[in-house]
Amino acid sequence: MRELSEIIDALRRDCDIPDDELKMLIEADDSEAADTLRTAADEVRRENYGTTVFLRGLIEISSFCKNDCLYCGIRRGNHDADRYRLDPEVILACADEGYRLGFRTFVLQGGEDMYFTDEVMCGIIRQLREDHPDCAITLSLGERTEESYRLMKEAGADRYLLRHEAASDELYSKLHPAQMSLENRKNCLYTLKRLGYQVGAGFMVGAPYQTTEHIIADLRFLQELRPQMIGIGPFVPHHSTCFAEAPGGTLQLTLRLLGILRLMHPAVLLPATTALGTISPIGRELGLKTGCNVVMPNLSPVGVRKKYDLYDNKICTGEEAAECRGCLQRRIESCGFAVAQERGDAVGFGGLDQQ
Repeated sequence: MRELSEIIDALRRDCDIPDDELKMLIEADDSEAADTLRTAADEVRRENYGTTVFLRGLIEISSFCKNDCLYCGIRRGNHDADRYRLDPEVILACADEGYRLGFRTFVLQGGEDMYFTDEVMCGIIRQLREDHPDCAITLSLGERTEESYRLMKEAGADRYLLRHEAASDELYSKLHPAQMSLENRKNCLYTLKRLGYQVGAGFMVGAPYQTTEHIIADLRFLQELRPQMIGIGPFVPHHSTCFAEAPGGTLQLTLRLLGILRLMHPAVLLPATTALGTISPIGRELGLKTGCNVVMPNLSPVGVRKKYDLYDNKICTGEEAAECRGCLQRRIESCGFAVAQERGDAVGFGGLDQQ
């Protein structure tokens, strides 16, 4: 059996290693191996992106959701949730303010809220495209029909983020209600790719019932899907779910997996997530040093941010957009990276190479 340093070298060289070595690397509680992995991941991201960090302006458009995912604070069954939805005019105003602050990608994210029909969404997307033709429009609105995805793409959407959450049917079924299926989630992702979206997928780290074998299944699915963006973050419990007392995902495991993902997917867009910053005050900085190259500050109105309550103790719920951007830029620069004022497409993706 190879040493951990040899396994990391092989992963960097070949972008793949056998399952048994993946298991060793995922489970390695070894500070020297962690340093080696972090250094390798940082070098690979610099080979592809230099020191550039891309900002995505996140606009959380609704906390209503028709689904009842067992881990989620805005699940339909949480009757204590303080719900809201943003009017289209407010969404457009958030984007205008973001553009003024230098954002060139907007991410419209929300629960699966039936108010946002294809007609409503396409109207928002068309106006955004008209107002800011040099910007990328990213959607994260859950599972919709192929026709819905097609209409929104034709209206001007560029990217779609849809975490697969768990690539194991067994684990997926333990985290979601019976009417939701992993098969449909995967079909949505493949449909989005076929329609020409830049696609993001990902999973929770340390989710209830998750084993190393489940994580390996996630990594193998991502190799199969080949998304342009991979979003992972630690599981953080919410007090109004059945997993309120479950342990959360750890910083160490999340960082190991970020490093592994950077080596497996050298050109992928890899965010240092809000959840990572929630479990550690320097979580996002550590993510950037371990191969990440995207950060997603919040452009939503301050008055609704606490209501988009996916998990407990979520950070960045009280700052104005300008304060949030300025703070993040300083923190990014303190790590030796530079904030880019551009759309920030994945390397190799210009509409021609869709992987």
